[in-house]
Amino acid sequence: MVLHHLVIRLSLETTRVLKMGRIVPPETQKKAAEALISGVSEISGIEAEIVEKSSGTSTRSTVSISCPESDWRGLAEMLKEKHGVDYCSMITGIHWPDGGPDKNWEVIYHFLRMGVVDPPIIDGVVEPIDTDPEELAGLQIPLEIEVSICIPETDEPSLASVQDIWAGADWNEKETWDLVGIDFEGHVGMRRVLQPHETPVGFHPLQKQHKLRYHDFEEMYDDAQGFLRKPADAGKIK
Repeated sequence: MVLHHLVIRLSLETTRVLKMGRIVPPETQKKAAEALISGVSEISGIEAEIVEKSSGTSTRSTVSISCPESDWRGLAEMLKEKHGVDYCSMITGIHWPDGGPDKNWEVIYHFLRMGVVDPPIIDGVVEPIDTDPEELAGLQIPLEIEVSICIPETDEPSLASVQDIWAGADWNEKETWDLVGIDFEGHVGMRRVLQPHETPVGFHPLQKQHKLRYHDFEEMYDDAQGFLRKPADAGKIK
């Protein structure tokens, strides 16, 4: 009897591992990406396309969106409420001094639709959720979304915050402001998170006018402790 139960348990665990190792069929994910693009394209000025990416073993369909600054907040709310985009993984801020009057700054939000739900609790025990990727449908299908917003030439770049929509945007918006100087209107508690708090007001190191000098590849890896310094770096702390 004990051996019988052990065989059943091992079979269940093996089935669970097999399910975890499977992926969403590419055609299913592509249809989900097309559905999202169709939805967001209802907003005037939005441009969206499917971008195929590969991890080396499989290809996945991601969504790339270009959004006017004025429509950003509306798009963000739509992504969260109608398309189940539930995670802001990263924000990229870029200063384009030669980008022209319409693209002097750029913010790229990186999102994921993961479809993660709390597992059921039965008699005080948390039960695992075993899902067959091939049976996912609608908003359950995971997607990767990138949204690019260009900001015209200005000395005080800013964009509407989405801190209240995605918790993951909180730190990322702070970091983007700290390093690049792009402010986020409506962000609560904006502050330095990487630069020292006593950093001069208006100094954001990734703005191109500062022309910071970086160590090249060989220096960074062959002289990580800074023992062999160039004359320009003498006496400096690395």
